[in-house]
Amino acid sequence: MMQFTRSAPPLTSIHPNGLGLCLDDDASKHSLHRSWPWPWSGLLTSSKSLGRLNTASCMEQLLVHCANAIESNDATLAQQILWVLNNIAPPDGDSNQRLTSAFLRALIARASKTGSCKMLTAVAARADADLALHLHRFSAIDLASFIDLTPWHRFGYAAANAAIVEAVEGLPVVHIIDLSTTHCMQVPTLIDLLANRPEGPPFIRLTVPTFTTTATPPMLDMSYDELGSRLVNFARSRNVAMEFIMIPSDPSDAFDSLIEHLRVQRLVSEGEAVIVNCQMLLHYIPEETVGAIVSTMNVNSPIPSLRTMFLKALRSLEPTLVTLVDEDADFTACDVVGRLRSAFNYLWIPYDAVDTFLPKGSEQRRWYEAGLCWKIENVIAQEGLQRVERQEPKGRWGQRMRAAGFRSVGFTEEAAREVNSMLGEHAAGWGSKREDEDLMLTWKGHNVVFASAWMPS
Repeated sequence: MMQFTRSAPPLTSIHPNGLGLCLDDDASKHSLHRSWPWPWSGLLTSSKSLGRLNTASCMEQLLVHCANAIESNDATLAQQILWVLNNIAPPDGDSNQRLTSAFLRALIARASKTGSCKMLTAVAARADADLALHLHRFSAIDLASFIDLTPWHRFGYAAANAAIVEAVEGLPVVHIIDLSTTHCMQVPTLIDLLANRPEGPPFIRLTVPTFTTTATPPMLDMSYDELGSRLVNFARSRNVAMEFIMIPSDPSDAFDSLIEHLRVQRLVSEGEAVIVNCQMLLHYIPEETVGAIVSTMNVNSPIPSLRTMFLKALRSLEPTLVTLVDEDADFTACDVVGRLRSAFNYLWIPYDAVDTFLPKGSEQRRWYEAGLCWKIENVIAQEGLQRVERQEPKGRWGQRMRAAGFRSVGFTEEAAREVNSMLGEHAAGWGSKREDEDLMLTWKGHNVVFASAWMPS
């Protein structure tokens, strides 16, 4: 889900005239008030007045106005709003302020990347350079420990593993295709569950894609050769025979080479259960707004969604089970303001939740929040194939799965109990509920991540 980095340095104070003046400069305040287009203009006379804008709804509105100014290439107005945002949303403030600060940086980056508001380019270049110096790569053990801090991923692991174990009961060979952003961190627990089957463990064939172009966070500080060797040794320690297979493939082409490998594998490996475990990775497959990269189609014909093409290809493999877990959000709007509103009203959740499990100033918290900044910048500042964070809500994924020839199989009560037992290890704000046949992770009653299970219809 995230790229973990150390926190970026504070943004240089931005003033309406672009020269970095301070809050108490009377002349520049007068310039700000003269062109301020909202009913708050009379409030901007002191730090105390600026504090009145320090609510989530006001900060969201300021961000929207700033995005519109950048898109219309109104550099003066953009500078004015950025100056206010920079002073009411410090990167080390409360959760709403930190969230707003991340969006502020993303808007500056967008201005630089799209060529609008050229006055902001120098500020954006400095911020990008500072961020690039603080990339963090996890060891496998550290990444597993980091993931355990929150149910953001563990929820999907628990739900999917319960469904997988039930689906392969009694089957001697299980082929798991792990499409995950977290580098097989789910697999050790699944191995343990399969090792303890009353009928004995199956032979496990684990296939994973190794990305050829899309570098998705979090970053792992080891090769997949080494990771595979460790997983095979772990399985052996549980008396489970396992084969680890790597296929160079990428979401940008709907995992075309992976699908072809699996198609060939199905021809030579009869009788094995095929499990496709999709953990927060399918939203990296481009959707309709960038479907034009499918160059083989007739230019006069409708261009299909790569996501639809992938799911139909998956269905042709006759998998035993497909588990689909992702964030219940919609970041697919063509316009940046639409994406900004959607992302702002979803990503407050991890900023709010982090206060319950990581202390302010801790190294892990810096990694966690810098990863959120990476996601926000990708949603706001990038376009085309570079914008990989294209989440779709649960309902839309359900429509795609059914259209591709799958039916929902739901989760048992035992699976729900496993999920709730795991949530008991975390803060009281986390919860789960059923929605139709799916399970939903919630934070303070708000939908966060959904888990679903599917079979060919």
